[in-house]
Amino acid sequence: MKSFMKKIIGRLSGNSPLKKGKSNHKYQKLCLSIIFILISSMLFSCSGKKQEPPKKGSVPVTAGIAENRSVPIQVKAIGHAEPYSTISIKARIGGELLQVNFTEGHDVNKGQLLFTIDPRTYKTTLESAEANMLRDKALEKKALEDLRRYSELLKDELVSRSQYDLAFANAEAAKAVVSADKSAVENARLQLEYCSIYAPASGRTGDLLVNKGNLIKANDDKAMVVINQIQPIYVTFTVPEKDLPQIKKHMAVGKLKVSAFISAEESIPEEGVLTFIDNAVDTATGMIKLKASFENKNKQLWPGQFVNVVITLAMLSDAIVVPSEALQTGQHGEFVFIIKDDIAEMRQVTAGVTYENMTVIEKGLALGEQVVTDGQMRIVPGGKVEIKKPEGTESVEQRAESKERTDKITGQKLEPAGTAASKSK
Repeated sequence: MKSFMKKIIGRLSGNSPLKKGKSNHKYQKLCLSIIFILISSMLFSCSGKKQEPPKKGSVPVTAGIAENRSVPIQVKAIGHAEPYSTISIKARIGGELLQVNFTEGHDVNKGQLLFTIDPRTYKTTLESAEANMLRDKALEKKALEDLRRYSELLKDELVSRSQYDLAFANAEAAKAVVSADKSAVENARLQLEYCSIYAPASGRTGDLLVNKGNLIKANDDKAMVVINQIQPIYVTFTVPEKDLPQIKKHMAVGKLKVSAFISAEESIPEEGVLTFIDNAVDTATGMIKLKASFENKNKQLWPGQFVNVVITLAMLSDAIVVPSEALQTGQHGEFVFIIKDDIAEMRQVTAGVTYENMTVIEKGLALGEQVVTDGQMRIVPGGKVEIKKPEGTESVEQRAESKERTDKITGQKLEPAGTAASKSK
């Protein structure tokens, strides 16, 4: 392009080999027109996409107000539900399983009959033990009577001392035999009772591992069924060791409330209390194990289920809070930009706990002060700012105007109920 321009300028300056005349004058006009067009296009292409440098003025920002709120001090964790107790049902005696008296996967109550094992063998054992006891009681009675007679004869010296001692020994032996018989009868009765297996606690049954007709072994390694007690239920979770002093401090004052959220979208949690703190911190992770007890009335919590846990330690009354977006971090710590007469001022603050996107300011901010929540990157301390409304918000007047336009378009403006009724009459 530069070489082309030089050739044209050279020809215009008289260096052209063409002869001077009308043709040369026309040629010069044509060249001047081409030069003007090229220069105009170059200027347009260079300046068309460039914007003018921004004029120094107000920086648009959004703002929030430092306000008073009651803020809970909370510790959050992820935990899982555990049964309050887990019971493995096993048989104490062996025999054929005659009956299963529940449905697997259903609730059972304490004392409910679960299994029945064939009792016939144990019934005969009990009857035999009872018969032996009756026989030995009769022998005991005779031995005691013999002892009484020998005692009288010994007083009259009609029998020897050795004969009396023999009668005494027989009577004592008969007593011991009857005592052993009583134990045998009691044992046989227990064995018979073990033929009926009852639920030791209320809970939810799991998978049935034996069926009717199976031969059951006494004290087998495999359980017949497992019952999980889920009312109440535990939720187990871990927290960092740095939170332990605060938890112990508030737990010494009273019971600590624990909330369990089954999902992030849930707004109504299960409520319980903290009941257990482990006796040691895990040195590998720096975490300590805690447990909370829940009544679980509606059975929302289920063993093995993961939940979001929130421990409420205390409530901060009348705390000064600001939107968390207002808080910034610099070389000297945390700070916020406050707005006074449309001028931004940087101020160091001491931040506390955060709750629902609001952060407690422990020091450095007064109630009612206005803080910048968005646009901090463009602010210079002492610079002028202009407060803008966040996107998606509109004033009351704008909403009224919008509603009025909609009513005019649709022609369906709402009327009071009484007016509509009178018109219909």
